[in-house]
Amino acid sequence: MVLLGTLINAVLIIVGTILGRALQNISEKMKETVMYVIGLSVIVLGLDMGLGSQNFVIVIISLVLGTVIGEWANLEGKLNAFGHWIERMLGAKESKGSLAQGFVTATLIFVIGAMGIIGAMESGLSNEHGVLISKGIIDGFTSIILASTLGFGVMLAAIPVFVYQGLIALFATQISLAIPADALDMFILEMSATGGVMIVAIGLNLMGVTKIRVANLLPGIAVVGIVVSVMYNFNLM
Repeated sequence: MVLLGTLINAVLIIVGTILGRALQNISEKMKETVMYVIGLSVIVLGLDMGLGSQNFVIVIISLVLGTVIGEWANLEGKLNAFGHWIERMLGAKESKGSLAQGFVTATLIFVIGAMGIIGAMESGLSNEHGVLISKGIIDGFTSIILASTLGFGVMLAAIPVFVYQGLIALFATQISLAIPADALDMFILEMSATGGVMIVAIGLNLMGVTKIRVANLLPGIAVVGIVVSVMYNFNLM
């Protein structure tokens, strides 16, 4: 089931919100420690994916060129600007703890990020849902923390998460129809490895160790496709 990972992600957000409302007195120390543990787990997931590469040169080239493109286009800045636009449209700042504020805050955290795109692509291309399930666990714990202060609006973020990631997964299934099987296998492998490096960066950011603009690395996924295509057409695989 192509949308299984996306569905689990959305359900875990809902469950996390319910738990968050039931556990409203979570201490700051506990929140901090939980985020450190989540960050460590994300780093391990990223390393596991990154070490699966059979040609790490592709990963390096894709990340470097992708980052140059992403920084030039300022993708992270544009995504943040889009988030602020949503806030203004929904009037999320009108009252602390309002439904709109919880919805917008959670949506910006859960939707605008590299992990959802990488995971949805993997779900669509190879029917593997590990990344999205891991993201769902992260989002679930984050929902507990957010809902403890922002209320049930956090739960509504499950809707854009399901639609956004679901559409990417469904689009990815169409890619597999147009690419030869051996080239597709190589693309999936190197895309997962490249995405794994990005996920390590996400984990480091969650722990507060770095402030990497991970969204600016996302063009690297497209570069993987270009590099694999060139290698396949010139019999370099």
